[in-house]
Parts: sequence; C-alpha cells; structure tokens
Amino acid sequence: MTRLALIFALTAALCAAAEQIPAPELPTAPPLAPSAVPDDGVRVAILGYHDFSATAPETAMRLRTSKFRNQMAALRQLGITVISLDDFLAWKRGAKPIPEKSALITFDDGWKSVYTDALPILKEFGYPFTLYLYKNYIDGGGKALTTDMIKDMLQQGASLGSHSVSHPYPVTIKTHRNKGAHDFDGFLRKEMGESKRFIEAKFAAKVTTYAYPGGYVAEEMLPIADEFGYTSLFTVLPGKIQRSTPDKRLPRYMILGNYDKTFEIATTFRDSQDAPGAPGASLGGLAQTTPYPVTPEPGAIINSRLPVISADLASLTDFDPATLVMKVSGFGDVPAKFDPATRLLSWQVTRRLRQPSCQVAVSWLDAKGKAPETPLRWSFQIDREAAYIPDAN
Repeated sequence: MTRLALIFALTAALCAAAEQIPAPELPTAPPLAPSAVPDDGVRVAILGYHDFSATAPETAMRLRTSKFRNQMAALRQLGITVISLDDFLAWKRGAKPIPEKSALITFDDGWKSVYTDALPILKEFGYPFTLYLYKNYIDGGGKALTTDMIKDMLQQGASLGSHSVSHPYPVTIKTHRNKGAHDFDGFLRKEMGESKRFIEAKFAAKVTTYAYPGGYVAEEMLPIADEFGYTSLFTVLPGKIQRSTPDKRLPRYMILGNYDKTFEIATTFRDSQDAPGAPGASLGGLAQTTPYPVTPEPGAIINSRLPVISADLASLTDFDPATLVMKVSGFGDVPAKFDPATRLLSWQVTRRLRQPSCQVAVSWLDAKGKAPETPLRWSFQIDREAAYIPDAN
C-alpha cells in the first residue's frame, strides 16, 4: 500500500469510528468568555531606579541625586501624572480612570539611598512610589534599607512589591532549570513565594506585584505567580503600558545613571489619536535647563495660545544652519526660520495650543555632521483660564 493510500485508509477509519460515537450534549446556555477591558488611550511609563549619590560617580545602577530631582521636576513640567501602584492596578483591570500620560515610580532591591536621597525629593513633589524588595537585602547593613526605614516610607506614600528572596541573576536561574523540573520548581517557589510571605508578614502590606530579578522571565514562573496571587509582574524591557499589555510581562524603563536617553524615551508620549511616527508626539526628557536662551522660558506659564517660540543660538559656534530642526508637540516638525544676523531660530504658532503644556525640541548638526550630545529641549505651560478669554477684536 502506498503512503497516500495509507493516509486515505486511516482517515476513512477515523471517520467511521467517529460516526459510532454519540454527539456530546451541548449546554443550553454556554458561559460567555470575559470581555477584554477596552483600550482608553492611556499610556503608562513605569520608571525603575536603584541607587543614588550626591557625589559618587554615576554608573548604570547609581544616579546623581541632583539628576533625580531634575527628572522628578521634568515629570511635572511635562504634564505627566505620577500615580500610585493601587491606581495603576485599578486602571489596568478597568476599575478606575487615570490621566492619559501617567508614570509609576519604582525602586529595586532596597538601597538605603532611596530613603536618604530620593525620599525627600519624592515628598517635595508629593509623588507616590513602590519599593521592590528582595528578602536577603533588608537589614543587610551597609547600603541596605532597614526595617524602620521601610516602615517610615510606608507611612509616606510607598507601596511594596516582591523582588525575590536572593535576587538570582539569569545565570543562577538557568543553572537551577538545568538541574531538572523538580529542583527548578522548588527554587522558584522559594524565591517567589517566601519573599511574598516575608514582606506581607513583616510590614503588614498586601503584595500582589513582582519585579523579575534581572528582568529574566521563565515560562515556569507564570503558573507559580498565579498560585501565589501575583497579578502584575514587571520586566526590564522598555515600553509604554496600555490595558491590553500582558500582566505577567509588563515593561519598565530602567533609568540608568550613565545613559540619559532612557529617561527621555520614557517621558515621550504620543497623543492617543496618533499612529506611531505621527507628528503629534509630546516630547520628553529633562526639559527645563537650556544652554541657550529660549522663549517662552522653560517652565513658564503663558496666557497666549499663539505664542512665538524661539531659541537664541548666538553662543552656538559649530553648527550648520541648514540642519536646524524645531519640533513642537502637536505639530511635529515646524517651518521655523533662522535669522543669520541675530542667530535667532523662531516660529509663530499657527494653530491655537489646546493642551495644558507644550514641549519643544531644537536639533542640529555640526560641520562634521554630528548631532549634539544633548538636544535643546524645554517645555512651558498654558494658563488655560487666561488663554480662553475672548480676543478684544
């Protein structure tokens, strides 16, 4: 019998057998599958931090305290609302609305500098925040947070999440995985379960979120997360979160001390009605310190919705005027004009600004075709009440 004939014979036999099996009785009213929470256009940026210092050199893990303060100020000046973990979770499941551009601030590991350096700044701005703690570092001496510090932060707006027992890096996790399913299951249950039980018992705080150490996700972790009651689990892969983002692989922007671009990307939002790449992007970054005079001034509150936006580049020596580009939120690239005599780049807004804040970026290339390390960026606010006073004419 040929291979094709054998396939036909097996198929005929299966069909004949199926005819002898009575059809299952269908339920009269099958349960409906739960409907997905509809997208509301909101996007959330999760910011992840580690250690801070006012004087020590910056590293990937350690940020200058002054830079952290500038970043917290930039969130406000860019019109980004910092929300609590509870608000984020309620929004994610469709139970609560939040502003269209929102951010959640998180701190991994449990560094003492979160208490000494970051907390005063967070209190200054009134921002809630979340600590992702791993058990073995709490009260670890040296640079580790103490129990009393953590309890004090809980009284000042902190939420707690789990970051494992020992903070195993991917190589450790893979080593246990290679030992077999039984060993790996026990390892994961200890790291994910014991840390949750410890934090909940020690701090009387309900823990339902987990930050993967090193951002490493293994498929075996997911059912265990369900078993222990974790509803949201965070990676270290960058990206904005929307309601449809999978709860067990939520992205975070890990803010590095030696690479400012990540914060700039994290705080850049696109208007919900725009497709990616559309000109309606609102620009992020540390927008309130400019090396050249600009108007409106950084952080200014103006009462006109049709301002002239300009940058005085008289002190900029090495640049090609033909490469100057001005971007304005809501407009994208705008036809700004450069005056060689005054060295002023300016643009008259042609359509009334309707958002409470406006972000501007100016870029250029030098004679060698190289872009500046730090683009010229700033933002200003619109006094909506004054701006809507009817024109006299």
